[in-house]
Amino acid sequence: MNKSNKLKVLGLLACFFAIGQTQAQDRKAPSYPLITHNPNFSIWSNTDQLNASTTTHWTGADHSLLGLINVDGNIYRFLGKEETNYKTILGTSDETPYTVKYTETAPQGDWKSAAYAAADWKTGSAPIGDDAKQVKTLWKSNDIWVRRSFNIANPASINELLLKMNHDDNIEVYLNGKKVYQKEGWTNTFQYFPLDKSDLKAGQNVIAIHLANSAGGRYLDFGLADKLKDNAAKIQLAKQKNVEVTATQTIYDFTCGKVDLKVTFTSPLLMNDLRLLARPVSYITYNVQANDKKTHAVKVLLSASSNIAVYRPSQEVTAKKYSTAKLSILKAGTVEQPVLQKGADDMRIDWGYFYVAAPKSSNAVQFITNSSSAADAFRNGSSASTASGGKSLALNTVVPFGTVGQTEVERFVELGYDEVYAIQYFKRNLRPWWNTSGKETMEGQLTDAANQYKEVMQKCKTFNKEVYADALKSGGKEYAHLCILGYRQSIAAHTLVKSPEGEILWLSKENNSGGFINTVDVTYPSAPLYLIYNPALLQGMLNGIFYFSESGKYPHPWAAHDLGTYPLANGQTYGEPMPVEESGNMIILTAAIAKAQGNANYAKKHWKTLTTWADYLTKEGLDPKTQLCTDDFAGHLARNANLSVKAIVGIASYAQMAETLGYTETATKYRAIAESMVPKWIEMADAGDHYALTFDNKNTWSQKYNLVWDKVLDLNLFPQKVYDTEIKYYLTKQNKFGLPLDSRKAYTKNDWILWTATFAPTEKEFEALVKPVYRHAIETESRVPLNDFYDSNTGIRDNFKARSVVGGFYMKLFSDKLKGK
Repeated sequence: MNKSNKLKVLGLLACFFAIGQTQAQDRKAPSYPLITHNPNFSIWSNTDQLNASTTTHWTGADHSLLGLINVDGNIYRFLGKEETNYKTILGTSDETPYTVKYTETAPQGDWKSAAYAAADWKTGSAPIGDDAKQVKTLWKSNDIWVRRSFNIANPASINELLLKMNHDDNIEVYLNGKKVYQKEGWTNTFQYFPLDKSDLKAGQNVIAIHLANSAGGRYLDFGLADKLKDNAAKIQLAKQKNVEVTATQTIYDFTCGKVDLKVTFTSPLLMNDLRLLARPVSYITYNVQANDKKTHAVKVLLSASSNIAVYRPSQEVTAKKYSTAKLSILKAGTVEQPVLQKGADDMRIDWGYFYVAAPKSSNAVQFITNSSSAADAFRNGSSASTASGGKSLALNTVVPFGTVGQTEVERFVELGYDEVYAIQYFKRNLRPWWNTSGKETMEGQLTDAANQYKEVMQKCKTFNKEVYADALKSGGKEYAHLCILGYRQSIAAHTLVKSPEGEILWLSKENNSGGFINTVDVTYPSAPLYLIYNPALLQGMLNGIFYFSESGKYPHPWAAHDLGTYPLANGQTYGEPMPVEESGNMIILTAAIAKAQGNANYAKKHWKTLTTWADYLTKEGLDPKTQLCTDDFAGHLARNANLSVKAIVGIASYAQMAETLGYTETATKYRAIAESMVPKWIEMADAGDHYALTFDNKNTWSQKYNLVWDKVLDLNLFPQKVYDTEIKYYLTKQNKFGLPLDSRKAYTKNDWILWTATFAPTEKEFEALVKPVYRHAIETESRVPLNDFYDSNTGIRDNFKARSVVGGFYMKLFSDKLKGK
């Protein structure tokens, strides 16, 4: 290649690189929060362009919000994407009962072919699996072979043929003898896989499956569906110009032909006002103005799916339209209403009611259709309700703006969810906080939200600026951005209720990592956010755990791991204890509350329990035996140096609270115990240029993120040399997307990195540790609500998403606030 061509190519590559950099920098979040209230009412956009994908629940299930704008008869889509609609060809068990032929003995002959007799095979009802509560045919062997015969009248009439299937584990699928699908592994929900419709015959067909169990559970349910044509091609896309994420709002700017549209999603999660925090109502605000100095006729559609109120799209719903003195309202919920009847991780609420409301003063027109016909109705100017029951309905609200010129016109709609009962707490069903009395109504909440609209918006804007300015001052631009991303996500992983004893319960769901409720080692990383903005909410995370021990329901001399599986808080469901971990966490967090509140009254209330736990740490904490810590995904570890730090800090925290309470003798005793442990820890962990992961292996290392409390709570236990040595060593171990958790693998936890960074001796070192975490947030391929557990080389999530632990990003800000910086 000659020199001038080389230069041209290099120039082009530089251009592409610059474009790539711009696109990477344009992204503000891996997933954008739209509606964020609690683990049930939580809607996100997983693409940088709001109209590039269907909006989803944090679990990934479609929770569709579709937004269209009509400008002088031209229609643009600005929000979401039309949900894919399917027509059943061959029903799965949630649609229709069906039977299959099956055998658990390897069959002789061509068992895959349509002609095979299967005379000696058994007959069983679907679904098939090993959980007697969930299946109709039990299967507990390693292999199963299944055949299902069915008739098709006219294969040519099918638009797109899909295999609809949920399986566990490895599968081979044959249609009329031809292999059409194969997968190693399993699915957790129904998924759709494209097939060639020419493989179907008019008349009788057969699907034959071999399923092999290689790990964990067993499950099979399958059918066929037709993917229907949608209207997307008939509607233009609005051009998104910008997106901004703040603590309580996500704001998009669009050009829609001759008008500009600003769409603001506000979930007013202000922690200094529990009534407002707990009110399950979000706003969608539209601001419209002409961009060509002329006037234009404008109206806007919000079409919200009734699937926001179901666990599975196959569930029947009812919907109705009605009004109050001030509001026009749409309401939808399942026919079944199985209130608090199950708990699981990958679960959506299927009881209670979803609401869409608009002030009557806006002259909004509301109507209900099937989801597949909502966009067509808007395009055709139709506003007749065509459905009141069924599956996948659309709650449609058209807001007319009349004639819009250069003066901006603002309108809003409200989305709300009434859970009726939110939590089961030791067999007592608790109403959500806003309706503890049982006398409030959702209509009342929606009306209050409408009446207070301007005031709430102003409060949110003021708070957004304050949070950002404080975080910026504390840790710089990239740190501030991470704090903003963590704010709504962390709060929305909780539910606020009042205990039968009248105490605050601020209960987390351990999203995407087991679904446990009120997990102590999820509370622990999330705590800094709540310590800054309302320590009473952190008390609300500890109250249930204290009650569990003090009521005698949990008999052990260490703290529990959890209170159950969300939303059922009836006692620990995690398989084993984490004694040093959870006891240390509870003591440290109680001490942090005392620091934040300036008194130890809360600790005094639970002093006997705290003493039991402190004594456990004194006995077992310095050199822990084989047990789990919060990083349980990494497996069991004996002699864990970071866990030992937690015990030492926990004992000193207990001494500090005793000092505050005037228990001088106790304070002196436990302070001496903690101080005596420090030189022993240093000697056991010292590995020259760093401190080891475990005391018995100096060729290992780990983040000692638990050290942060020594600095934050001014315990002054460990010499500065420990911090200087560790941080210097960490900076030699960083990967593209962050510092690994320890020497075993490349995975990391971004919450712990930000704790570790908080004890960095200099601002420069702090920023060096934070920068890769920021890069992960804006570059990761994993487009889910910010995940906290990922590969530090690739940035791809190992697991977890939408968890509350990102509240831990606020540790530096909390530390600075305590020190009056």
